[in-house]
Amino acid sequence: MEAKVYLVGAGPGDPGLITLRGKQCIENADVIIYDYLAAPALLNYAQNHAEIIYVGKKGGDHTLSQDKINALIVEKAKAGSTVCRLKGGDPFIFGRGGEEAETLVSSSIPFEVVPGVTSAIAAAAYAGIPLTHRKLTATLAFITGHEDPHKKESSIDWESLARGIGTLVFFMGVKNLPDITQKLIANGRSPATPVALIRWGTTPSQTTVTGTLDNIAERAKETDLRPPAIIVVGEVVQLRNTLKWFENRPLLGKRIVVTRARLQASDLVGRLSDLGAECLEFPTIKVVSADDVTPLDDAVQNLSNYDWIIFTSVNGVKFFFDYLFGTDKDARALSHLHTAAIGPATAEKLLEYGLKSDIVPRSYRAEAVVDAFRQIELEGKKILLPRAKEARPVLPVELRKMGAEVDEVAAYLTEKVRGKTNQLINRLEEQTIDLITFTSSSTVQNFKDLLPPDSFKQLIKGITVASIGPITTETAIESGFEVPITAKSYTIPGLCNAIVKYYDSKKS
Repeated sequence: MEAKVYLVGAGPGDPGLITLRGKQCIENADVIIYDYLAAPALLNYAQNHAEIIYVGKKGGDHTLSQDKINALIVEKAKAGSTVCRLKGGDPFIFGRGGEEAETLVSSSIPFEVVPGVTSAIAAAAYAGIPLTHRKLTATLAFITGHEDPHKKESSIDWESLARGIGTLVFFMGVKNLPDITQKLIANGRSPATPVALIRWGTTPSQTTVTGTLDNIAERAKETDLRPPAIIVVGEVVQLRNTLKWFENRPLLGKRIVVTRARLQASDLVGRLSDLGAECLEFPTIKVVSADDVTPLDDAVQNLSNYDWIIFTSVNGVKFFFDYLFGTDKDARALSHLHTAAIGPATAEKLLEYGLKSDIVPRSYRAEAVVDAFRQIELEGKKILLPRAKEARPVLPVELRKMGAEVDEVAAYLTEKVRGKTNQLINRLEEQTIDLITFTSSSTVQNFKDLLPPDSFKQLIKGITVASIGPITTETAIESGFEVPITAKSYTIPGLCNAIVKYYDSKKS
């Protein structure tokens, strides 16, 4: 296949703002060459074999000059690779994408430009500022704020900007902010014109500072606002007081560690992110098939002997049915069975396979399942319990006391994950973590095992811990954690609600 280069706009920082075409280009690339402002989460879409090269430019610290970046793109394409050049914002808006495209043309390399959501539009929108408004302005200009203030002649028509354009958006202009404001005022713009500085727009680190042309430079100094940021000048900035939404989210700026297995983490990460948090995924466990499936196979082959089947987790449902389908059976093999699920998420998963739970206890723990069965005659009944190999014994023990015959079989097991230990320890040492979430006792135990015993207390000092339920909390406390947050509803939504309530209480 002929090599090709895709100049892809990565968007403004929120990885959810990548275009579908941009995501597709990342997924198909052999080589990804990415910038400082491209969201690192986008690299998760890359193929395992893809070569990933960082060429970011940050505050004058350039990994590679633009000429060397151009040469690198050409080199990789000529070697036969499909190259994704991933650029923050939009490639053709102050992104030097035009220069890269010209280089590709001169080298006879085919290319495609994939526009991105520019930070000028997105950061302003996330700050509650519409860049145009029927009652305020119908004109808009994007301007580089990076122009050297000491050069003899400016390439910017300051008089036309100051007098003729309603909304001005300056890119990369924080260092030149005093010069920008002075030039606008000197050329006729009112010193009382509203101004907003938006740093790290669309990300959980977004910060907005507002003022007017005559005081915004001092406001930026007072708040120590640094790049990367955009500057919005115009009457539309006053609408922020009414329209700001992103920065009102309850967990904005909170850096939260998710320890759940990666395949199960998406729901928790999605909910916390929607609430404004920056989620740091450090899975401490992974869920895999049982090492010995003989007991599970015996149970599947003899399903007709059982009266009940109880599922205590979503994973239990998934791995049980994966094995069931692998034996050429389907859900009809369970048609005669009564079913119980430990909670709504497990019941919903079971329903995906066409089975409705006969029992879903109000409290989502093994003890509640036991209580639910006290209303049912179990003497002589046979119960199948497919679940984790290392699960708590309370459920089969109590059911047997009621006269049931319980076959407890391992449908899956959890294994420790240590892949990002150094990164986790670095974040803890830097004190750039606010909260750690635990969704099971195994996540607690495995998380602690990742940390050096002699520095465990120091590493977790000042960090808040949130637990999905009392059993997990008990394990965490026994392991040396302080746990101020325990979900009352032992579900992912319940955990998120408990975290929000905790931080709300801190504000009052």
